[in-house]
Amino acid sequence: MPRFIPEPYRIKMVEPIKMTTREDREGYLKEAEYNMFRLRGEDVYVDTLTDSGTNAMSDAQWSAMMIGDEAYAGGKSYYKLVEACQDIFGYEFTQPVHQGRAAEKVLMPIFLNKGKYAIANLFFDTTRAHVEIAGARCLEVCNPEAQDSQLRAPFKGNMDIAQLERHILDKGPENIGMVVMTITNNSAGGQPVSLQNMRDTAAICKKYKIHLNIDAARFAENAMFVKLREPACQDMSVKEITRAFFALADTFTMSAKKDTIVNMGGLLGVKDGKAPYILNIKANCISYEGFYTYGGLTGRDLEALRVGLYEGMDENWLRYRMGTMDYMGSRLDEMGIPYQAPAGGHGIFLDAARFYPHIPYYEFPGQVLAVELYKECGLRTCDIGSYMMGNDPDTGEQIKSLNEFTRLAIPRRVYTQSHYDMVLDGIKAVWDNRNNIKHGYRITWEPPILRHFQASLAPVEK
Repeated sequence: MPRFIPEPYRIKMVEPIKMTTREDREGYLKEAEYNMFRLRGEDVYVDTLTDSGTNAMSDAQWSAMMIGDEAYAGGKSYYKLVEACQDIFGYEFTQPVHQGRAAEKVLMPIFLNKGKYAIANLFFDTTRAHVEIAGARCLEVCNPEAQDSQLRAPFKGNMDIAQLERHILDKGPENIGMVVMTITNNSAGGQPVSLQNMRDTAAICKKYKIHLNIDAARFAENAMFVKLREPACQDMSVKEITRAFFALADTFTMSAKKDTIVNMGGLLGVKDGKAPYILNIKANCISYEGFYTYGGLTGRDLEALRVGLYEGMDENWLRYRMGTMDYMGSRLDEMGIPYQAPAGGHGIFLDAARFYPHIPYYEFPGQVLAVELYKECGLRTCDIGSYMMGNDPDTGEQIKSLNEFTRLAIPRRVYTQSHYDMVLDGIKAVWDNRNNIKHGYRITWEPPILRHFQASLAPVEK
Protein backbone atom coordinates (compact mmCIF):
# COMPACT_ATOMS: atom_id res chain seq x y z
CA MET A 1 0.00 0.00 0.00
CA PRO A 2 1.43 3.44 -0.92
CA ARG A 3 2.37 5.69 1.98
CA PHE A 4 -0.16 8.44 2.55
CA ILE A 5 1.35 11.79 1.54
CA PRO A 6 0.76 14.31 4.36
CA GLU A 7 -1.51 17.24 3.53
CA PRO A 8 0.68 19.99 2.00
CA TYR A 9 -1.21 22.76 3.78
CA ARG A 10 -2.03 24.08 7.24
CA ILE A 11 -5.62 24.49 8.43
CA LYS A 12 -6.38 28.07 9.53
CA MET A 13 -10.15 27.93 9.84
CA VAL A 14 -12.52 25.07 10.62
CA GLU A 15 -16.22 24.31 10.24
CA PRO A 16 -17.96 21.97 12.71
CA ILE A 17 -19.68 18.90 11.27
CA LYS A 18 -23.06 17.74 12.53
CA MET A 19 -23.22 14.22 13.95
CA THR A 20 -26.23 12.09 12.95
CA THR A 21 -27.51 8.58 13.63
CA ARG A 22 -28.50 5.97 11.06
CA GLU A 23 -32.13 6.54 12.04
CA ASP A 24 -31.68 10.27 11.38
CA ARG A 25 -30.18 9.61 7.98
CA GLU A 26 -32.91 7.20 6.93
CA GLY A 27 -35.42 9.94 7.74
CA TYR A 28 -33.48 12.56 5.78
CA LEU A 29 -33.41 10.24 2.75
CA LYS A 30 -37.18 9.77 2.83
CA GLU A 31 -37.69 13.53 3.06
CA ALA A 32 -35.36 14.00 0.07
CA GLU A 33 -37.19 11.25 -1.85
CA TYR A 34 -33.88 9.39 -2.14
CA ASN A 35 -32.27 12.13 -4.24
CA MET A 36 -28.76 12.88 -2.97
CA PHE A 37 -28.92 16.42 -4.36
CA ARG A 38 -31.96 17.15 -2.23
CA LEU A 39 -30.31 16.28 1.08
CA ARG A 40 -29.38 19.29 3.19
CA GLY A 41 -25.63 19.87 3.35
CA GLU A 42 -25.77 20.18 7.14
CA ASP A 43 -27.05 16.58 7.35
CA VAL A 44 -23.98 15.19 5.57
CA TYR A 45 -20.84 14.10 7.46
CA VAL A 46 -18.40 13.75 4.56
CA ASP A 47 -19.62 15.32 1.33
CA THR A 48 -18.22 13.84 -1.88
CA LEU A 49 -21.26 14.63 -4.01
CA THR A 50 -18.97 16.77 -6.17
CA ASP A 51 -15.54 18.36 -6.20
CA SER A 52 -17.05 21.36 -8.01
CA GLY A 53 -16.97 24.55 -5.96
CA THR A 54 -16.59 22.62 -2.71
CA ASN A 55 -12.90 23.45 -2.33
CA ALA A 56 -11.06 25.40 0.36
CA MET A 57 -9.34 28.50 -1.01
CA SER A 58 -5.82 29.48 0.05
CA ASP A 59 -4.62 32.50 1.99
CA ALA A 60 -3.19 33.84 -1.27
CA GLN A 61 -6.60 33.59 -2.94
CA TRP A 62 -8.37 35.29 -0.05
CA SER A 63 -5.74 38.05 -0.08
CA ALA A 64 -6.16 38.54 -3.82
CA MET A 65 -9.90 39.03 -3.35
CA MET A 66 -9.18 42.24 -1.44
CA ILE A 67 -7.82 43.89 -4.59
CA GLY A 68 -10.67 42.90 -6.90
CA ASP A 69 -11.69 45.68 -9.28
CA GLU A 70 -15.49 45.89 -9.28
CA ALA A 71 -15.78 48.15 -12.34
CA TYR A 72 -18.74 47.09 -14.49
CA ALA A 73 -16.68 47.32 -17.68
CA GLY A 74 -12.95 47.10 -18.25
CA GLY A 75 -11.88 46.28 -14.70
CA LYS A 76 -8.20 45.51 -14.26
CA SER A 77 -9.01 42.15 -12.61
CA TYR A 78 -10.32 40.98 -15.98
CA TYR A 79 -7.16 41.96 -17.83
CA LYS A 80 -4.97 40.27 -15.21
CA LEU A 81 -6.99 37.08 -15.68
CA VAL A 82 -6.64 37.30 -19.47
CA GLU A 83 -2.85 37.64 -19.10
CA ALA A 84 -2.75 34.57 -16.84
CA CYS A 85 -4.74 32.53 -19.37
CA GLN A 86 -2.44 33.64 -22.17
CA ASP A 87 0.54 32.57 -20.07
CA ILE A 88 -0.88 29.16 -19.15
CA PHE A 89 -2.96 28.12 -22.16
CA GLY A 90 -1.59 30.31 -24.94
CA TYR A 91 -5.10 31.47 -25.91
CA GLU A 92 -5.58 35.01 -27.15
CA PHE A 93 -9.19 35.50 -25.99
CA THR A 94 -10.65 34.56 -22.61
CA GLN A 95 -14.26 34.96 -21.57
CA PRO A 96 -14.98 34.58 -17.85
CA VAL A 97 -18.36 33.11 -16.92
CA HIS A 98 -19.97 32.11 -13.65
CA GLN A 99 -19.30 28.36 -14.10
CA GLY A 100 -18.64 25.68 -16.70
CA ARG A 101 -22.20 25.16 -17.91
CA ALA A 102 -22.39 28.88 -18.67
CA ALA A 103 -19.40 28.53 -20.98
CA GLU A 104 -21.25 25.71 -22.75
CA LYS A 105 -24.42 27.78 -22.97
CA VAL A 106 -22.47 30.65 -24.54
CA LEU A 107 -20.38 28.59 -26.98
CA MET A 108 -22.38 25.58 -28.12
CA PRO A 109 -25.31 27.28 -29.89
CA ILE A 110 -22.75 28.96 -32.15
CA PHE A 111 -21.65 25.58 -33.56
CA LEU A 112 -24.59 23.26 -32.87
CA ASN A 113 -28.20 23.18 -34.02
CA LYS A 114 -30.82 20.69 -35.19
CA GLY A 115 -29.32 18.06 -37.48
CA LYS A 116 -25.80 18.51 -36.11
CA TYR A 117 -23.79 16.16 -33.91
CA ALA A 118 -21.17 16.64 -31.22
CA ILE A 119 -18.70 13.82 -30.60
CA ALA A 120 -16.81 13.32 -27.33
CA ASN A 121 -14.65 10.82 -25.51
CA LEU A 122 -17.62 11.02 -23.10
CA PHE A 123 -19.93 13.88 -22.23
CA PHE A 124 -20.65 14.84 -18.66
CA ASP A 125 -24.18 15.77 -17.68
CA THR A 126 -24.40 19.51 -18.37
CA THR A 127 -22.37 19.24 -21.57
CA ARG A 128 -24.74 16.60 -22.90
CA ALA A 129 -27.68 18.78 -21.88
CA HIS A 130 -26.38 21.85 -23.71
CA VAL A 131 -25.73 19.86 -26.88
CA GLU A 132 -29.33 18.65 -26.79
CA ILE A 133 -30.77 22.04 -25.83
CA ALA A 134 -29.08 23.44 -28.95
CA GLY A 135 -30.99 20.83 -30.99
CA ALA A 136 -27.98 18.63 -31.73
CA ARG A 137 -27.27 15.05 -30.69
CA CYS A 138 -24.40 13.42 -28.79
CA LEU A 139 -22.10 10.66 -30.01
CA GLU A 140 -19.59 9.10 -27.63
CA VAL A 141 -16.38 7.30 -28.61
CA CYS A 142 -14.46 6.51 -25.45
CA ASN A 143 -11.56 4.10 -25.19
CA PRO A 144 -13.13 0.61 -24.78
CA GLU A 145 -10.76 -0.03 -21.86
CA ALA A 146 -12.92 2.30 -19.76
CA GLN A 147 -15.77 -0.21 -19.80
CA ASP A 148 -13.79 -2.73 -17.73
CA SER A 149 -13.31 -1.29 -14.26
CA GLN A 150 -10.80 -4.00 -13.33
CA LEU A 151 -8.51 -3.42 -16.31
CA ARG A 152 -5.59 -1.23 -15.20
CA ALA A 153 -4.55 0.88 -18.16
CA PRO A 154 -2.82 4.29 -18.07
CA PHE A 155 -5.17 6.30 -20.30
CA LYS A 156 -8.67 4.85 -20.06
CA GLY A 157 -10.12 8.29 -20.81
CA ASN A 158 -8.76 8.43 -24.38
CA MET A 159 -10.82 9.09 -27.47
CA ASP A 160 -11.33 6.01 -29.67
CA ILE A 161 -9.75 7.45 -32.81
CA ALA A 162 -10.98 4.79 -35.24
CA GLN A 163 -14.55 5.10 -34.01
CA LEU A 164 -14.30 8.90 -34.11
CA GLU A 165 -13.45 8.81 -37.81
CA ARG A 166 -16.19 6.25 -38.50
CA HIS A 167 -18.79 8.52 -36.93
CA ILE A 168 -17.54 11.49 -38.94
CA LEU A 169 -17.77 9.57 -42.19
CA ASP A 170 -21.13 8.03 -41.28
CA LYS A 171 -22.81 11.34 -40.37
CA GLY A 172 -20.85 13.49 -42.81
CA PRO A 173 -18.14 15.96 -41.74
CA GLU A 174 -20.45 18.87 -42.52
CA ASN A 175 -22.88 17.59 -39.86
CA ILE A 176 -20.35 17.38 -37.04
CA GLY A 177 -20.59 20.70 -35.21
CA MET A 178 -17.72 20.01 -32.87
CA VAL A 179 -15.59 17.38 -31.21
CA VAL A 180 -15.21 17.65 -27.43
CA MET A 181 -12.23 16.23 -25.55
CA THR A 182 -13.07 15.94 -21.85
CA ILE A 183 -10.01 16.07 -19.56
CA THR A 184 -9.96 14.22 -17.32
CA ASN A 185 -12.76 11.97 -18.53
CA ASN A 186 -15.24 12.32 -15.67
CA SER A 187 -17.88 9.84 -16.84
CA ALA A 188 -15.15 7.23 -17.34
CA GLY A 189 -14.04 7.59 -13.72
CA GLY A 190 -11.78 10.64 -13.80
CA GLN A 191 -9.48 8.82 -16.22
CA PRO A 192 -6.81 10.76 -18.14
CA VAL A 193 -6.26 11.43 -21.83
CA SER A 194 -2.74 11.13 -23.24
CA LEU A 195 -1.06 13.92 -25.15
CA GLN A 196 -0.59 11.56 -28.09
CA ASN A 197 -4.33 10.81 -28.14
CA MET A 198 -5.03 14.53 -28.16
CA ARG A 199 -2.66 14.92 -31.11
CA ASP A 200 -4.38 12.09 -32.98
CA THR A 201 -7.80 13.62 -32.29
CA ALA A 202 -6.64 17.03 -33.46
CA ALA A 203 -5.28 15.51 -36.68
CA ILE A 204 -8.67 13.96 -37.45
CA CYS A 205 -10.44 17.26 -36.76
CA LYS A 206 -8.00 19.13 -38.97
CA LYS A 207 -8.43 16.55 -41.75
CA TYR A 208 -12.20 17.05 -41.80
CA LYS A 209 -12.18 20.75 -40.78
CA ILE A 210 -14.14 20.16 -37.56
CA HIS A 211 -14.02 22.45 -34.53
CA LEU A 212 -12.19 20.93 -31.54
CA ASN A 213 -13.11 22.01 -28.00
CA ILE A 214 -11.55 20.93 -24.71
CA ASP A 215 -13.82 20.42 -21.70
CA ALA A 216 -11.02 21.48 -19.38
CA ALA A 217 -12.44 21.30 -15.86
CA ARG A 218 -9.63 19.03 -14.63
CA PHE A 219 -6.83 20.09 -16.97
CA ALA A 220 -4.14 20.14 -14.26
CA GLU A 221 -4.90 16.65 -12.97
CA ASN A 222 -4.83 15.39 -16.55
CA ALA A 223 -1.47 17.07 -17.19
CA MET A 224 -0.02 15.47 -14.05
CA PHE A 225 -1.21 12.04 -15.18
CA VAL A 226 0.47 12.66 -18.54
CA LYS A 227 3.71 13.61 -16.79
CA LEU A 228 3.62 10.47 -14.65
CA ARG A 229 2.40 7.96 -17.26
CA GLU A 230 3.38 9.09 -20.77
CA PRO A 231 7.09 8.32 -21.28
CA ALA A 232 7.66 11.09 -23.82
CA CYS A 233 6.36 13.70 -21.36
CA GLN A 234 8.12 12.76 -18.13
CA ASP A 235 10.63 15.61 -18.39
CA MET A 236 7.95 18.22 -19.14
CA SER A 237 6.37 20.39 -16.46
CA VAL A 238 2.61 20.40 -15.86
CA LYS A 239 2.51 23.87 -17.39
CA GLU A 240 4.40 22.73 -20.50
CA ILE A 241 2.08 19.75 -20.93
CA THR A 242 -0.92 22.04 -20.53
CA ARG A 243 0.36 24.39 -23.24
CA ALA A 244 1.00 21.45 -25.57
CA PHE A 245 -2.52 20.09 -24.99
CA PHE A 246 -4.34 23.35 -25.52
CA ALA A 247 -2.30 24.27 -28.61
CA LEU A 248 -4.09 21.41 -30.39
CA ALA A 249 -7.65 22.71 -29.86
CA ASP A 250 -9.63 25.69 -31.11
CA THR A 251 -11.48 26.53 -27.90
CA PHE A 252 -11.89 25.37 -24.34
CA THR A 253 -14.75 25.49 -21.86
CA MET A 254 -13.89 25.19 -18.19
CA SER A 255 -15.57 24.95 -14.86
CA ALA A 256 -12.98 26.73 -12.72
CA LYS A 257 -14.66 25.23 -9.65
CA LYS A 258 -12.48 22.12 -9.92
CA ASP A 259 -8.75 22.41 -10.68
CA THR A 260 -8.69 26.18 -10.24
CA ILE A 261 -9.78 25.59 -6.62
CA VAL A 262 -12.43 28.30 -6.33
CA ASN A 263 -16.03 28.17 -5.20
CA MET A 264 -17.47 29.87 -8.29
CA GLY A 265 -16.22 30.65 -11.77
CA GLY A 266 -15.66 29.40 -15.29
CA LEU A 267 -13.74 30.21 -18.44
CA LEU A 268 -14.21 30.05 -22.19
CA GLY A 269 -11.02 30.36 -24.21
CA VAL A 270 -10.43 30.95 -27.94
CA LYS A 271 -6.98 30.29 -29.37
CA ASP A 272 -7.30 32.66 -32.32
CA GLY A 273 -8.02 36.16 -31.05
CA LYS A 274 -9.31 37.12 -34.52
CA ALA A 275 -11.86 34.28 -34.80
CA PRO A 276 -15.11 35.84 -36.07
CA TYR A 277 -17.27 33.89 -33.61
CA ILE A 278 -15.74 35.82 -30.70
CA LEU A 279 -18.35 38.47 -31.49
CA ASN A 280 -21.05 35.82 -30.98
CA ILE A 281 -19.43 34.74 -27.72
CA LYS A 282 -19.46 38.30 -26.41
CA ALA A 283 -23.05 38.81 -27.50
CA ASN A 284 -24.21 35.61 -25.84
CA CYS A 285 -22.26 36.41 -22.70
CA ILE A 286 -23.80 39.86 -22.41
CA SER A 287 -27.27 38.33 -22.85
CA TYR A 288 -26.86 35.48 -20.36
CA GLU A 289 -24.00 36.29 -17.99
CA GLY A 290 -23.23 40.01 -18.00
CA PHE A 291 -20.73 42.29 -19.69
CA TYR A 292 -17.84 40.35 -21.18
CA THR A 293 -15.17 41.77 -18.86
CA TYR A 294 -16.81 40.21 -15.82
CA GLY A 295 -19.07 37.44 -17.17
CA GLY A 296 -21.30 37.14 -14.14
CA LEU A 297 -18.41 37.19 -11.65
CA THR A 298 -17.28 39.86 -9.23
CA GLY A 299 -13.80 41.33 -9.48
CA ARG A 300 -13.04 39.42 -6.28
CA ASP A 301 -13.95 36.16 -8.02
CA LEU A 302 -11.73 36.97 -10.98
CA GLU A 303 -8.74 37.58 -8.69
CA ALA A 304 -9.23 34.33 -6.78
CA LEU A 305 -9.62 32.44 -10.06
CA ARG A 306 -6.40 33.93 -11.44
CA VAL A 307 -4.40 32.84 -8.39
CA GLY A 308 -6.08 29.43 -8.36
CA LEU A 309 -5.04 28.70 -11.94
CA TYR A 310 -1.42 28.61 -10.80
CA GLU A 311 -2.07 26.90 -7.46
CA GLY A 312 -3.95 24.11 -9.20
CA MET A 313 -0.89 23.34 -11.35
CA ASP A 314 1.54 23.14 -8.42
CA GLU A 315 3.20 19.75 -8.78
CA ASN A 316 3.63 19.15 -5.04
CA TRP A 317 -0.09 19.76 -4.62
CA LEU A 318 -0.92 17.42 -7.50
CA ARG A 319 1.31 14.66 -6.11
CA TYR A 320 -0.61 14.86 -2.85
CA ARG A 321 -3.93 14.95 -4.69
CA MET A 322 -3.15 11.84 -6.73
CA GLY A 323 -1.48 10.20 -3.76
CA THR A 324 -4.75 10.50 -1.86
CA MET A 325 -6.62 8.67 -4.63
CA ASP A 326 -3.89 6.01 -4.81
CA TYR A 327 -4.12 5.50 -1.04
CA MET A 328 -7.89 5.05 -1.18
CA GLY A 329 -7.61 2.77 -4.19
CA SER A 330 -4.99 0.57 -2.52
CA ARG A 331 -7.16 0.21 0.59
CA LEU A 332 -10.08 -0.85 -1.61
CA ASP A 333 -7.79 -3.35 -3.38
CA GLU A 334 -6.86 -4.87 -0.02
CA MET A 335 -10.55 -5.28 0.81
CA GLY A 336 -11.41 -6.71 -2.61
CA ILE A 337 -13.85 -3.91 -3.39
CA PRO A 338 -14.33 -3.07 -7.11
CA TYR A 339 -13.80 0.46 -8.44
CA GLN A 340 -12.67 2.04 -11.69
CA ALA A 341 -8.97 1.20 -11.55
CA PRO A 342 -6.52 2.76 -11.50
CA ALA A 343 -8.02 5.50 -9.33
CA GLY A 344 -9.03 8.66 -11.17
CA GLY A 345 -7.70 12.14 -10.57
CA HIS A 346 -10.55 13.65 -8.59
CA GLY A 347 -12.16 10.73 -6.85
CA ILE A 348 -13.02 7.08 -6.48
CA PHE A 349 -15.68 5.58 -8.75
CA LEU A 350 -17.08 2.47 -7.10
CA ASP A 351 -18.34 -0.17 -9.55
CA ALA A 352 -21.94 -0.41 -8.38
CA ALA A 353 -22.79 -3.03 -11.01
CA ARG A 354 -20.33 -5.36 -9.27
CA PHE A 355 -21.79 -4.55 -5.85
CA TYR A 356 -25.30 -5.35 -7.09
CA PRO A 357 -25.13 -7.49 -10.26
CA HIS A 358 -28.72 -8.62 -9.64
CA ILE A 359 -30.11 -5.06 -9.84
CA PRO A 360 -30.88 -4.02 -13.46
CA TYR A 361 -29.67 -0.74 -14.92
CA TYR A 362 -33.21 0.67 -14.92
CA GLU A 363 -33.29 0.30 -11.12
CA PHE A 364 -30.06 2.33 -10.92
CA PRO A 365 -27.42 0.35 -8.99
CA GLY A 366 -25.24 3.47 -8.72
CA GLN A 367 -28.04 5.25 -6.89
CA VAL A 368 -28.65 2.20 -4.69
CA LEU A 369 -25.04 2.26 -3.55
CA ALA A 370 -25.17 6.01 -2.94
CA VAL A 371 -28.19 5.57 -0.67
CA GLU A 372 -26.59 2.72 1.27
CA LEU A 373 -23.36 4.67 1.83
CA TYR A 374 -25.27 7.63 3.21
CA LYS A 375 -27.26 5.38 5.53
CA GLU A 376 -24.11 3.67 6.76
CA CYS A 377 -21.77 6.58 7.49
CA GLY A 378 -23.27 9.89 6.41
CA LEU A 379 -21.23 9.92 3.19
CA ARG A 380 -22.87 11.73 0.27
CA THR A 381 -21.94 10.46 -3.18
CA CYS A 382 -23.73 10.40 -6.53
CA ASP A 383 -24.66 8.06 -9.35
CA ILE A 384 -22.56 8.23 -12.51
CA GLY A 385 -24.57 5.72 -14.49
CA SER A 386 -27.95 5.13 -16.05
CA TYR A 387 -29.78 7.33 -13.54
CA MET A 388 -27.61 10.29 -14.55
CA MET A 389 -27.78 9.45 -18.26
CA GLY A 390 -31.55 9.93 -18.35
CA ASN A 391 -33.78 9.21 -21.33
CA ASP A 392 -33.11 9.24 -25.05
CA PRO A 393 -34.27 12.65 -26.34
CA ASP A 394 -35.84 11.08 -29.43
CA THR A 395 -37.41 7.87 -28.12
CA GLY A 396 -37.92 8.72 -24.46
CA GLU A 397 -36.42 5.35 -23.50
CA GLN A 398 -34.06 4.99 -20.55
CA ILE A 399 -30.44 5.10 -21.74
CA LYS A 400 -28.21 2.27 -20.51
CA SER A 401 -24.89 3.63 -19.31
CA LEU A 402 -21.60 1.97 -20.27
CA ASN A 403 -20.79 1.79 -16.55
CA GLU A 404 -22.77 1.95 -13.33
CA PHE A 405 -20.57 3.96 -10.98
CA THR A 406 -21.06 5.61 -7.62
CA ARG A 407 -18.69 8.56 -7.47
CA LEU A 408 -16.80 9.88 -4.49
CA ALA A 409 -15.58 13.25 -5.79
CA ILE A 410 -13.04 14.55 -3.26
CA PRO A 411 -13.16 18.30 -2.50
CA ARG A 412 -9.74 19.96 -2.59
CA ARG A 413 -8.01 20.95 0.67
CA VAL A 414 -11.10 20.13 2.78
CA TYR A 415 -10.76 16.66 4.35
CA THR A 416 -7.89 14.73 5.97
CA GLN A 417 -6.76 11.12 6.07
CA SER A 418 -8.99 10.44 9.09
CA HIS A 419 -12.03 11.31 7.00
CA TYR A 420 -10.88 9.07 4.16
CA ASP A 421 -10.30 6.16 6.54
CA MET A 422 -13.81 6.59 7.97
CA VAL A 423 -15.21 6.62 4.43
CA LEU A 424 -13.31 3.44 3.54
CA ASP A 425 -14.64 1.70 6.64
CA GLY A 426 -18.16 2.68 5.59
CA ILE A 427 -17.64 1.33 2.08
CA LYS A 428 -16.42 -1.96 3.54
CA ALA A 429 -19.54 -2.28 5.70
CA VAL A 430 -21.80 -1.66 2.69
CA TRP A 431 -19.80 -4.15 0.60
CA ASP A 432 -20.18 -6.81 3.28
CA ASN A 433 -23.96 -6.23 3.34
CA ARG A 434 -24.40 -6.11 -0.45
CA ASN A 435 -26.25 -9.43 -0.79
CA ASN A 436 -29.02 -8.21 1.51
CA ILE A 437 -30.01 -5.46 -0.94
CA LYS A 438 -32.50 -7.07 -3.31
CA HIS A 439 -34.01 -4.24 -5.38
CA GLY A 440 -33.26 -0.75 -6.61
CA TYR A 441 -35.22 2.46 -7.13
CA ARG A 442 -37.85 3.74 -9.52
CA ILE A 443 -38.45 7.33 -10.55
CA THR A 444 -41.79 8.76 -9.43
CA TRP A 445 -41.24 12.20 -10.99
CA GLU A 446 -38.58 13.67 -13.23
CA PRO A 447 -37.98 16.94 -15.11
CA PRO A 448 -37.27 16.77 -18.86
CA ILE A 449 -33.60 17.85 -18.62
CA LEU A 450 -30.86 16.93 -16.12
CA ARG A 451 -33.33 14.90 -14.12
CA HIS A 452 -30.88 13.62 -11.52
CA PHE A 453 -30.65 17.03 -9.86
CA GLN A 454 -34.35 17.16 -9.02
CA ALA A 455 -36.03 13.77 -9.57
CA SER A 456 -38.06 11.95 -6.94
CA LEU A 457 -37.40 8.25 -6.33
CA ALA A 458 -38.92 5.43 -4.33
CA PRO A 459 -37.68 1.93 -3.49
CA VAL A 460 -38.78 -0.84 -5.85
CA GLU A 461 -40.87 -3.33 -3.92
CA LYS A 462 -41.54 -6.75 -5.42
